[in-house]
Amino acid sequence: MTLAQDPDVIIAGAGIAGATLALSLAQAGLRPVLIDPVVFDDQLAPTFDGRASAIAYSAYRQWRALGLADALDRNAQRIEQILVTDGRAPGASAGGPSPFFLRFDSAEIADRSDGEPLGYLIENRHIRAALAEAVKRAGIEVLAPARVARAEFEPRAAAVALADGRVLTAPLVVGAEGRGSVIRTQARIGVVGWDYPQTGFVATVRMERPHGGVAHEYFLPGGPFAILPLTDNRASLVWTESTARGEALKTARPEVFQAHLARRFGEFLGAVAVEGPIFTYPLRLQLAERFVAPRAALLGDAAHGIHPIAGQGLNLGLKGAAALAEVVVDAMRLGEDIGSEVVLARYAAWRNFDTVTLAAGTDVFVRLFSNDNPLLRLARGVGMATVNRIAPARKFFMREAGGAVGDLPRLLRGEAL
Repeated sequence: MTLAQDPDVIIAGAGIAGATLALSLAQAGLRPVLIDPVVFDDQLAPTFDGRASAIAYSAYRQWRALGLADALDRNAQRIEQILVTDGRAPGASAGGPSPFFLRFDSAEIADRSDGEPLGYLIENRHIRAALAEAVKRAGIEVLAPARVARAEFEPRAAAVALADGRVLTAPLVVGAEGRGSVIRTQARIGVVGWDYPQTGFVATVRMERPHGGVAHEYFLPGGPFAILPLTDNRASLVWTESTARGEALKTARPEVFQAHLARRFGEFLGAVAVEGPIFTYPLRLQLAERFVAPRAALLGDAAHGIHPIAGQGLNLGLKGAAALAEVVVDAMRLGEDIGSEVVLARYAAWRNFDTVTLAAGTDVFVRLFSNDNPLLRLARGVGMATVNRIAPARKFFMREAGGAVGDLPRLLRGEAL
């Protein structure tokens, strides 16, 4: 395939963050091209990505501004409440209610959020389907299956060589192809991070009783156990266990896994049944040492990969897409070189502090809550109970989780570029 025109921006990685960035740039008149080893149709299969994502209401506004609301709304479950509990094994309902909990209710911030919920739960395959259709409608060129082999960054442009021999050039290249980003490596950007001694399980379950739009997060000694409401009275489970227990569960017979699940889940929503495959993920913190280099910018997991304890990984990528799009589009309108170091420095300055702060906070939470130390249990329990009694503190945390705090890009405010 030969491109109709030279692109303005080459985006390596047509995942959720990369495709969102491409749509944002195209809406403002730029010519992006997406490159991905996997064609869109394969990304939509239930077996490709079984996860569901908790989307902050500000990130959902971004998709509304890009014209995705009609495709997403029918598959989006509003999160009206979040209940956070510090628990113990054997299960979510074991031992009766805990005095140490946090309850967040969307009604408390309705006056500041225009009636938005705390967030939306959407299965990733539905997000990918909506983005794929929008990319097609926008006429954005997608090279897939195609793999980036190497990249060179010259003073006036970057050149990206594909594994099949094709070479593309553009003023700016964005690495959005995940934790193993080739663009990041070619731009000589290092990473820092460490593995967590935990394994994450993701599964979809159907429940006997209505979930009422309530998300539950239980902090257990082996790691957090989240019950995230989906449409059609289903839930996405994000179940974290120690590495040793995780290895045993990965090879367990279905009936054994179901027994352990019932023990963790408890009985408050009745019987639960797993629907579809069970996915496992190693858990690791990984941060790029910097988000930009000459003619290159990093986005999504190529820039930051964090623990799922707060459900903010994808939201970080979507915030980055909104900020990078705004910086690049504004530079284009001012007649600046969109890939210059001066322009890219604005993106890095905008996103560095928020990303590092969230990553560090998430890491602290993992270490504080993934244990059964009596003193730490008491300290975190008292802290949760205290915050639960202070309405302004609760409201701040809800607005922070909704992505509505700080200097927001226009797309996160629901405004077109």
